[in-house]
Amino acid sequence: MRSDGRAPLWLKIAAAGTLLFLHLPILLIFVYAFTTEERTYQWPPPGFTLRWFGAAWERPDVWEALTLSVKVAAISTAIALVLGTLCAAAISRSRFFGREAVSLLVILPIALPGIITGIAMRSAFSIADIPFSTLTIVLGHATFCVVVVYNNAVARFRRLSGSMIEASMDLGANGFQTFRYVILPNIGTALLAGGMLAFALSFDEVIVTTFTAGQQQTLPIWMLEELVRPRQRPVTNVVAMIVVLVTFLPILAAYYLTRDGDHVAGGGK
Repeated sequence: MRSDGRAPLWLKIAAAGTLLFLHLPILLIFVYAFTTEERTYQWPPPGFTLRWFGAAWERPDVWEALTLSVKVAAISTAIALVLGTLCAAAISRSRFFGREAVSLLVILPIALPGIITGIAMRSAFSIADIPFSTLTIVLGHATFCVVVVYNNAVARFRRLSGSMIEASMDLGANGFQTFRYVILPNIGTALLAGGMLAFALSFDEVIVTTFTAGQQQTLPIWMLEELVRPRQRPVTNVVAMIVVLVTFLPILAAYYLTRDGDHVAGGGK
């Protein structure tokens, strides 16, 4: 780094190369969503058209898969918000034997390979004789969605001054009032960010879904099956572009909500 704070040219080139390596494949998906070519990924594309968007819009199987993905992601996120917040409150505000072990067990599902989680969930459902349905997909997704919410909430809980809660109780507030007027305003953005990240992860999850979906198709599973059909590649690229946008927006919002997380009420105490 130079004395004037500017990065050297080689570092800028390395950063640009890294960004290009990471995002060029995604940009190619966007380009091929508009190509006139049906079967091959010809470069440069022979022409551009919007007809594949109309074709995707008229496909009922796309809408069914999209509806299922949104439904599963919404329910999984709701479960994660409740369980993740409660776990974070217990871990950060209490002292008990085995607290660190419990914290590790809560985080473990997202650290394990997805195929391990998928096989474990499928085995558990089979032993319990639970038929594969939307419920089994939701339960599978909730295992890692809880971790995302927990990580956001526990970090914010640890920055929340305990004296604020004690002061609220001393002033006559009950537990619900303290949560509503003191705790929730301090952890609200962390929960919103965690919920958005959980929704994005659930929406495009493939591996765990493969083991827990049965005959149902979420949007990512539909895309995988359509890739083996050459004439459907442009439609698949259109759907892939939609998935990128749907998952990118909540992740971007979560980033902006949490980057200034220190500047909350009580954050400096």
